[in-house]
Amino acid sequence: MSDTIERVKSLIRDIPDFPQPGIVFKDITPLLADEDAFSSVIDLIVVHYGRGNIDKVVGIEARGFILASPVAYHFGAGFVPVRKAGKLPWKTEREEYALEYGTAVLEVHTDAIRPGERVLIVDDVLATGGTAAATARLVERLGGKVTGISCLVELEFLKGRVNLAGYDFFSLISY
Repeated sequence: MSDTIERVKSLIRDIPDFPQPGIVFKDITPLLADEDAFSSVIDLIVVHYGRGNIDKVVGIEARGFILASPVAYHFGAGFVPVRKAGKLPWKTEREEYALEYGTAVLEVHTDAIRPGERVLIVDDVLATGGTAAATARLVERLGGKVTGISCLVELEFLKGRVNLAGYDFFSLISY
């Protein structure tokens, strides 16, 4: 498995000063374009949580959708998008959360998750953990049970895992 992780990691490129000066953006698009690496990432997430243990997979806008959809397919589970405010067309549940400079709002359809459903939250990168924690609160408010939170990349130096205490958190790559 370590060879697979190293290959996946080699396909993530650093983009300095994007989207603003001082930020080093982790660009996963070369990984997504490589069919072997992309399918390996999906398989590793599915294997970690085990088939038959997930009812819904929540993808966080926008790159989380890319990973969450095939994970849901492999589980035989439904896919649920969590989006920025105003992007979903029907009745929504909202969760406001803190950003480095201000706040943001996430939304999910009120009928997307039924009480008792086992939910896996998937995103591309865990930074401060605010978005993943807000998503977990949305899932729980709808009655779902957060089985786990999975990200392709964890930026350990930002200590986002601290905001996810009490949840099973799984990442494939750490920086």
